[in-house]
Amino acid sequence: MYAISGAIDTDEMGYAMSRLEIDSDVSDDGSAIFEDCTSQPTKKPMNYLDNEISQLTKLKSTPHQLLGQVGPGRPELPVSPVKLLAGRESNYSGRGRFSTADCCHLLSRYLPVNGPSLIDQMASRAYVSQFSADGSLFVAGFQGSHIRIYNVDKGWKVQKNILAKSLRWTITDTSLSPDQRYLVYASMSPIIHIVNIGSSETESLANVTDIHDGLDLSSSDDGGYSVGIFTVKFSSDGRELVAGSSGDSIYVYDLEANKLSLRILAHTSDVNTVCFADEASHLIYSGSDDTFCKVWDRRCLNSRGKPAGVLMGHLEGITFIDSRGDGRYFISNGKDQTIKLWDIRKMSSNVTCNPGYRSYEWDYRWMDYPPQTKNLKHPCDQSVSTYRGHSVLRTLIRCYFSPAFSTGQKYIYTGSHNACVYIYDLVSGAQVATLKHHKSPVRDCSWHPFQTTLVSSSWDGDVVKWGFYGNAEVPPLSSVRRRVSRR
Repeated sequence: MYAISGAIDTDEMGYAMSRLEIDSDVSDDGSAIFEDCTSQPTKKPMNYLDNEISQLTKLKSTPHQLLGQVGPGRPELPVSPVKLLAGRESNYSGRGRFSTADCCHLLSRYLPVNGPSLIDQMASRAYVSQFSADGSLFVAGFQGSHIRIYNVDKGWKVQKNILAKSLRWTITDTSLSPDQRYLVYASMSPIIHIVNIGSSETESLANVTDIHDGLDLSSSDDGGYSVGIFTVKFSSDGRELVAGSSGDSIYVYDLEANKLSLRILAHTSDVNTVCFADEASHLIYSGSDDTFCKVWDRRCLNSRGKPAGVLMGHLEGITFIDSRGDGRYFISNGKDQTIKLWDIRKMSSNVTCNPGYRSYEWDYRWMDYPPQTKNLKHPCDQSVSTYRGHSVLRTLIRCYFSPAFSTGQKYIYTGSHNACVYIYDLVSGAQVATLKHHKSPVRDCSWHPFQTTLVSSSWDGDVVKWGFYGNAEVPPLSSVRRRVSRR
């Protein structure tokens, strides 16, 4: 059993632990924010997910039944590495090799909890940090205009240092094109910028050393109001971008035609997150401060903004959505301090009920979540499951499914305002790990698609790596920190 230890945006563990303690955080206005990062091991997990996604997760991360069988009755899990190897050598599966589920069963037991090791340290807040789809690159975006692209396969060397153009407030999101030749980034502006990252130059200055163009998402019906872009994603073919804004809208930008092809007034408040449901890029999920998740079918989109369906359950605004990649399930992080798991087959054609008038005044940007709301439930909650423990305050905290290749998407993980990274078991809902190092909110974190490595980035400016190493791949953070000066 693993041991367990328990952002101002303008709108927006366990084999080892870091030795650093979290004492406080400082908000934008200079006031200190104190919050406990420790928690007791979960004694009573939530109700077991006895449904389809539970079975799908088991199939993807449970080894051949003969390997787990120790006699009559229920199988014994987990299966030891020795038994897995013995089963492969005796060809229990009839294939003479490990199945994908065998691999996930073994790899998912070794969580990226050792560390951390320092990758980089900046003088400004880190807002975005993501691995590329193949894990060869890592992108980190900072409030102080810098976007850094690290070559993971070459010892995390900075391959590209991009100085953001026309930045407003901070980098709010980045996205790499499928061929990893281009990067788009957004800020609190209607202009999304696209940068050529395939060149040999390390320093990228706007339209001087590299192509660095602006894509204008503004339109005549904005009423002169300058919207900010919270989220942007490439389509799977790299030909289009989808974005969400403070103007309550979803945008589709045609890169080949170099023009905005569609704008939908999608919600009644800020659209904080959008993502594609699968590689086909037909379905789009969106989440908003109006508390609703919506599903959009690109094959029948029109400017009237009629979604394919609506999902209700969050009591406060939604900060991020991540798709399981199957066009059916996704998770969302909410300002009601929960992650929710959704099945789009449960969606409604429209909003069928309202959680009622909120009898308390609260703003997540500078206030703690009211304690009297802890046990409140949406009367028409359509979610499959709810996960609690982390905190979603000050900034648009992000959450994700763990990688399919190494874990069978057995876990979900999230950053947190209390400066930790939380990992939950998807099926049981138990907290299986809490990564503790940072001194300020962790807005984003990313699990390597193939390796047992997780990178977290924080408003303290640190970008650090957690892993499960057979030997010391990099020096421990305490020894590196003495050699790294603030840039």
